Amino acid sequence: MEVKLQTARTLVGRLRGAAAVRDPGATAAAVADIRRASKDDPDVRGPLADAGAVPFLASQLTSTSMSAEDAAAALLNISLSAREQVMSTPGILDALSAAIHSSSSSSPSSSFEDQPNHAAQHAAAAVASLLCVDAYRPIIGAKIPLLSALVTLLRPGSRSTTTRATKDALKALFGVALYPLNRPALVELGCARALFALVVADGRSGIVEDATAVVAQVAGCAESVAAFAAVAGVRILVDLVDGAAATGRARENAASALLNLVMAGGESAVEEVLAVGGAEEAVRELAEDQGASARGKAKAEALLRALEDGAAAGNRRRREHRFADFLDGLVLSDPYFSSPASAATHDG
Repeated sequence: MEVKLQTARTLVGRLRGAAAVRDPGATAAAVADIRRASKDDPDVRGPLADAGAVPFLASQLTSTSMSAEDAAAALLNISLSAREQVMSTPGILDALSAAIHSSSSSSPSSSFEDQPNHAAQHAAAAVASLLCVDAYRPIIGAKIPLLSALVTLLRPGSRSTTTRATKDALKALFGVALYPLNRPALVELGCARALFALVVADGRSGIVEDATAVVAQVAGCAESVAAFAAVAGVRILVDLVDGAAATGRARENAASALLNLVMAGGESAVEEVLAVGGAEEAVRELAEDQGASARGKAKAEALLRALEDGAAAGNRRRREHRFADFLDGLVLSDPYFSSPASAATHDG
């Protein structure tokens, strides 16, 4: 391991020296060498972090040269083996956020306008790697600019929206949404609209499955009921459960999303689902589909029970309201009930 550490120190020393004299060419070459080494030799990733590579790489993330892409890729590689060292670097999340934002919103006058910039893709993948650690999810979720940049990466029109970049952004958002308290922030940032736009309009391989997996997590907060309603999200999910043009995984994710929405949103969410024509039938078909996955069938069965319980509770509530209205009518119309004297008599 001493050899690996010496190699890492040499590579980082070259980068440190090039940065010190502000030599762009030498800096780019040093970053490229670190990227190559971290890709080819997993055993050198930890030593690179120990040797101080992460802060220097982070400083290159917003560079206009190719070193930004190489730096983001190197950080991704290092994070796979040394997440704690990467996460403990001051300003690392802000740097990753800036890389995603600057790459996904570059102006058309950029010299790279005809080429996708992979810095955002690698930075999003690095965030997803860090989110594998449960303890980092609330920390990353508190970085609103970072969440906003990831959501922006889902939208069309950016030169960073390659299939791989979209999938990496979805993977990162899935990790963020695994922590329940992060979900309202994602809803506030317009995540639901971006996700359902992908589900409806994107034909790239695996995107619908990944997007619905994120939808299923985001659905687990009360704020999603209104957000889903605003984009016909419940209708889209019911159509996926129906299965006419959906893969097995997409059907399973859609059922999971509806279940989480009903559990988090309560009676109002149940009403939203049942208001979609054929919703209950579609869910029952999935529950009884012998070709569906065991998980998909279990989600559908749980959703059916939740819908039935929610509908029953709603009916009870409506009966209680009608009875309360009836009593209110008696109080207003019967002088005995409405008389202060009768009340005093009863007190005695």
